[in-house]
Amino acid sequence: MKITNTRKGYLLALLSVVAVANVYIFSKAALAEVSIPQFGVYWFSLGLLWVLLYAWYKKTYKIFRELSIKNYQVLFFLGIIEIFSTYYFYKSIHVIFNPAIVSFLGNLSTVFMIVLSFFFLKERFGNLEFTGMIVVMFGAFVISYKGNMGFKDMFISGARDVLFYSLFSAINYVVVKKNITKIHPILLTISRCVFILIFSIMAMIYFKESFIITKTAFINIFIGSLLGPFLTVIAGYLALQYITSSHRAIISSTRGIFVLFGAYLYFGQFPQPIAIIGGVITIIGVLLIAFGSMSFKKENIVI
Repeated sequence: MKITNTRKGYLLALLSVVAVANVYIFSKAALAEVSIPQFGVYWFSLGLLWVLLYAWYKKTYKIFRELSIKNYQVLFFLGIIEIFSTYYFYKSIHVIFNPAIVSFLGNLSTVFMIVLSFFFLKERFGNLEFTGMIVVMFGAFVISYKGNMGFKDMFISGARDVLFYSLFSAINYVVVKKNITKIHPILLTISRCVFILIFSIMAMIYFKESFIITKTAFINIFIGSLLGPFLTVIAGYLALQYITSSHRAIISSTRGIFVLFGAYLYFGQFPQPIAIIGGVITIIGVLLIAFGSMSFKKENIVI
């Protein structure tokens, strides 16, 4: 049975979601024993190894010679953005007690993606998408609001880190989407690992961190590096070649559910009921955005 490109895109998107859901789990476990610079060095060293082996297996080394100066400039810009995005992502994983909350709050990146796509990719959005954006933001507020009236104590620790991560992630998405046909996904993944690895090594030297880590931390990083820097990123980039971003968003919206139950199985804990309710609201918002995007393309209703 021949797999169509659309079906292949769905399978790749689902694979990316399952892989990234496990990234939340294994990175959380590793960060309980190591610092962020230590984590970055081991995580992205291994991630770079896996993707280079994959590139060698696929015999895609020729893609390096096919790049223009402009492509290298794009890679440089993406590398800097990825450093900020990745730092705030893993910082939020480290700070927030349950990784499922990070996943739910991370749905804010969908809102930023739509806004940035409107300005830089000239994409329009309809009424249903606008409603979904409001729903996502409301769900994120429900999750992060602590009940205090003072602005500094209004939201849970780590909420600001997720906000920054979501913004930089959306910038990365828009740039990648615009250049995905010009720069091979493998090269995007290699560039990402190299930039973050260099930054992590510099941070290790600056903070005089030890390169020695525990055996359990290394095991968690070893497993997570296969799923994160390698499988998640490559599968996600490849999916964009076969399906639209709205279809990918529908599948990606299930990420929080996988993380929720994965965190329970690995750590034996659920978030507070209010956080789960807020998370479900953000998922509903993402689905509204995705379905709105598809219906907008058919009806051409502009807001």
